[in-house]
Amino acid sequence: MTDRKFANTLARGLSVLRAFRISDDGLSHSQIVERTGLSPATITRLTYTLKELGYLSQNGNLLRLGPAALALASVAQMSASFLDLANGPMQELANTSQTLVLMAVRDGHSMTLVRTWRPRNASSIWLETGNRVPMSRSSTGQAFLAALNAERFQALDPDAELHAQREEAQQQLAARGFVFVQGEARYSKTVNAVSRPFYASDLGEPVVFGCGATPEELTDNRILTEVGPMLRNAMQDLENKTGGPRALDQLRA
Repeated sequence: MTDRKFANTLARGLSVLRAFRISDDGLSHSQIVERTGLSPATITRLTYTLKELGYLSQNGNLLRLGPAALALASVAQMSASFLDLANGPMQELANTSQTLVLMAVRDGHSMTLVRTWRPRNASSIWLETGNRVPMSRSSTGQAFLAALNAERFQALDPDAELHAQREEAQQQLAARGFVFVQGEARYSKTVNAVSRPFYASDLGEPVVFGCGATPEELTDNRILTEVGPMLRNAMQDLENKTGGPRALDQLRA
């Protein structure tokens, strides 16, 4: 990054914290190097500093998120007041649709799952909190792109393909009230999902709610006729409860 205001050392330190997944039972230095793409010497300096500050802890050769990181996550979650209102309806949506309902936030040029609601009696659900999906060619990412204003979108330094994906997502959102990527355009052949952005004033930028399952369980037709409308209605109810702007109102702004 060439912006003089951008603190590269801070960005690298945060990339270390983002390397951890909920399924990890600790990470070695070499695993952090692999996940961040930073040099071993840089990782040694950063992890030492983060340990001293309490953001990492170490047991033997494995590093884990420390108490300072847990405290920060707790504060962030408590400040997102809309989550209290979302929990019940999203669990009901998961049970009714028999899909994994998720909430994702932007993480660089990816979307990270920060909350999931699993349906009761589900056979297999493949995603969990901490998983990332690409912004490009995922319904989650494209719903986020559709919700961004022009200035924030340009800050992503988008190429022509991302411009086209954003335009397509905005058209879907205006026409149907939800966004999904069909067929060969999907980034993954094992996941099918439908998404809708939510304007979270607490967080300063949109988050995305979605429903996902395997393509066999969640076909494109089922998205269009059943699950997509269910997600749209649930999100409209949440917008009414929180008093926040509707997705379509923001598109017209």
